[in-house]
Amino acid sequence: MNRLLALDWGSSALRGAMLDDGGNVLEERSFPRGILTVAAGEFPAVFRTCFGDWMAHADLCLIAGMAGSQQGWVEAPYCACPAGFHDIASQLMWVDWNGPGRVGIVPGLSIEHAGVPDVMRGEETQILGALELLSLADARLVLPGTHSKWASVEGGRVVDFSTFMTGEFYALLRRHSILARTLPEAEPPMEHAAFGQGVRHALGGPGLLNTAFSTRTLALFKRLESVALPSYLSGLVIGEELKSQALQPRQTVLVLGADALAARYAQALDIVGATVQQVSAGVTWRGIRAIANTLR
Repeated sequence: MNRLLALDWGSSALRGAMLDDGGNVLEERSFPRGILTVAAGEFPAVFRTCFGDWMAHADLCLIAGMAGSQQGWVEAPYCACPAGFHDIASQLMWVDWNGPGRVGIVPGLSIEHAGVPDVMRGEETQILGALELLSLADARLVLPGTHSKWASVEGGRVVDFSTFMTGEFYALLRRHSILARTLPEAEPPMEHAAFGQGVRHALGGPGLLNTAFSTRTLALFKRLESVALPSYLSGLVIGEELKSQALQPRQTVLVLGADALAARYAQALDIVGATVQQVSAGVTWRGIRAIANTLR
């Protein structure tokens, strides 16, 4: 195996990187061709248009993300946890695109808690990439986002994870609740003090159904200025997420994601006494390279 084409095919965007044998990025591309913009049956054509020239120089292409969902190119069944590099590599879904090289879709992970399933698709490559980058076999990780993922890794395998709709709840409360009348229309700069206040109130409160209303009452009694309210609300929902994690004092948590959001989680984790290590979101490519190496 010389060169690997690694793709992250999400709902709204298609990103790709050409990697050498050592996992170094030789070139990157990005297109606004997420799976929601691709009609059924058109995935091979979109792939050929965007990356057909690269496949002439690559032995293999691995695709992570929503390309393996029910709305994607081909549905790739989830790999049940506990799962590591070899488990995921053994369940790649191979597809035919009538071109050179092999194309496989990374399956994503599933788990059950009390008979209720949970899934991730795409985040598993970031988790594996972080393990590879930091030479870790055991870790606790959070991947912030619209649907945040918390994962536990033991012996190089994901043994547990849970999904929290934190970002989506923030957006719903921010735009479609009574709180929207109090909050400014545009998103103001981050107010760290207000964010921390929200985190602490969530940690000590009975739950978001109660604490969320404090966003309105603090404005009503002029305890917080309007520009600080979005940061306070963000602190409430992230604090609510952290409250369920049962983190130990000084426990190390790896935070994977975009810098701005990762910084909020780092501040919140510091409040609960955890040790934070931020990891670049670029670990997706490293994770895909590691899965490919397992195929050898």
